Amino acid sequence: MQFKHPEFLYFLSLLIIPILVHLFQLRKFKKVPFTNVAFLQKLVIKNRKSSQLKKWLILSTRLLLFAAIIFAFAQPYFSNTTTQEKQHTFLYLDNSLSTNTKGNSGNLLKTAAQELIENSTDGTYSLLTNNNFYSNITVNELKTALKKVKNTSKNIAPNEVFLKIANLKNTTENVIISDFQNLDSKDFASKKIPLSLVQLTPEKKNNLSVDSVFVNQNATNALMINVVVKNQGTAKENVPIAIYNGDKLISKQTISIDENSTKNNTFTIEKTNPFLGRIQITYNDTYSFDNTFYFSLNSDEKINVLAIGANNDFLSRIYTENEFNFTSSELQKTNYNIIDQQQLIILNELERIPQSLITSLVSFTKNGGHLIIIPNKESDIPSYNTFLTNLSAGKIEAQKKDSLKITSINFNHPLLKDVFDKKVRNFQYPYVNTSFTSNFSNASKIIGFENNQRFITQVQLPNSKLYWFASPLNKTAGNFTNSPLIVPVFYNIGQQSLQLSQLYYFIDQSNTIEVNTQLDKDDILTITGNNSSFIPLQQTFQNKVSLHTKELPDNAGFYTVKKEETPLVTIAFNFPKNESLLEFMSAQELSKSNENIKASNSVRETVKKINDKTKVHWLWKWFLALAIVSLLLEILILKYFKV
Repeated sequence: MQFKHPEFLYFLSLLIIPILVHLFQLRKFKKVPFTNVAFLQKLVIKNRKSSQLKKWLILSTRLLLFAAIIFAFAQPYFSNTTTQEKQHTFLYLDNSLSTNTKGNSGNLLKTAAQELIENSTDGTYSLLTNNNFYSNITVNELKTALKKVKNTSKNIAPNEVFLKIANLKNTTENVIISDFQNLDSKDFASKKIPLSLVQLTPEKKNNLSVDSVFVNQNATNALMINVVVKNQGTAKENVPIAIYNGDKLISKQTISIDENSTKNNTFTIEKTNPFLGRIQITYNDTYSFDNTFYFSLNSDEKINVLAIGANNDFLSRIYTENEFNFTSSELQKTNYNIIDQQQLIILNELERIPQSLITSLVSFTKNGGHLIIIPNKESDIPSYNTFLTNLSAGKIEAQKKDSLKITSINFNHPLLKDVFDKKVRNFQYPYVNTSFTSNFSNASKIIGFENNQRFITQVQLPNSKLYWFASPLNKTAGNFTNSPLIVPVFYNIGQQSLQLSQLYYFIDQSNTIEVNTQLDKDDILTITGNNSSFIPLQQTFQNKVSLHTKELPDNAGFYTVKKEETPLVTIAFNFPKNESLLEFMSAQELSKSNENIKASNSVRETVKKINDKTKVHWLWKWFLALAIVSLLLEILILKYFKV
């Protein structure tokens, strides 16, 4: 038994007063003459015993009365905690997309939120969701916050949850409510704090989803839309799948797909720009959000490429007019006025770089333009180094006239990451018979020589990239132009010189979108769609604007990039694909091997157990009732106990 106000117990010492009064109560007896008392002797003895008994009974009831009142004021109770200890419960409610599905009792997220509302009692709470955090709130504030919880595409890692718990420091209970999708038990087992895990389990174990979309163009200029559908669970037959342009139905088919497999389904459509594509699967499965997939095909936007040099024929065959605005110019005939309009400039085997060109190119790179430098056998190294110094890139050290094979390929470099289906090791290596050694800062190797020196180097400049070729590319200097590597290298450099809008982007990922437009000093671009509008993080250059998205948007659909009210490009966003996976960590198995972890499938039962642990059983009412009973007993004794 514990007491809220134990200081009142000191008053128990005052109970000695009625005891002393009863023990030392002095009475003066008056003598009354009587003729003969011999026959009264027995009666007198009896009356004295009855009187003493009555006094002791009255003393006991009064002691019980005062003691009960004192205990009532001290407010005794039974509990596992003290009333002075602040009860603080931490709740993490997973509101990711995967909890927007049906469980045994209804929608997983809505049911969990409702059970928390119905069973939470007085105390202090901290509520964490994937997109909000409410710290040190009352139970009424908790219920208000739970009523507003909705599913979100955002996800937070277990370490972020544990970091919140650590920062709060004073939590008495830590409850994690989730479906534990795509999580590793090691993230929980390594923590030694007490945890109550509540696993939300979807009712269905089958799911169809549109995994990805890619587009090919056939000989008749029609578009072939390839839709990759992923099936988890049993085989499915005759599932309707349709493609829309905006709200207009273009084509509809049915597909059958084997158990736990993927299938590529193709739609052939007429080429139109823009095309706002929407793939729709009609099927009742675990998740509905992944049955719709958005992609966009905008008007053909071309990348401006300028090659400065004497022999640019091989470049013109790579930078074709259907994707690039390619301009070839000799050094003496170069129009400096068009330099700022380019996205990529190639210095192709110049003997020297004049100061006027250096000045223009330095300004070009500061405004986000990219460079390719291919040296000449007779390159004036000092003029090249003057240019590289102005770029703060590095320097060329010396020329070597040794025959070297080009043998190493950085398959993980962004420039070549998706070029090869597998790592190629048995092709005929190209060679060069002259090369330049260099020393660059912020550089990464794309392709290297057999002696581990770099053949193609990417140098990261503050606002752009520089690509350095260690050897001339003419046929007298080597045979790299005959290699199958030359096309993907130059093509991808050109494509990455302007990050044109992709077919689609994913929400809650870092995305970079470059828009080929010019802004005045106070102009900004906005992104509008799904009845919302926001201003993304953006960086303005001479002839383009680079947009960066992460937190927004938060809903799948089509979004338009606007300059004031003028639409520039339409982009498509989809929900992350990892939310569609039916892979869940088992909370029950985790609890069996970790004493600090308790697992359950019921939010209601978990909250009730926590309430029982912290519930205070007050006893002051019982002591007050005992005081009243003692008072009534004293009254009855005084009234009916005859001496």
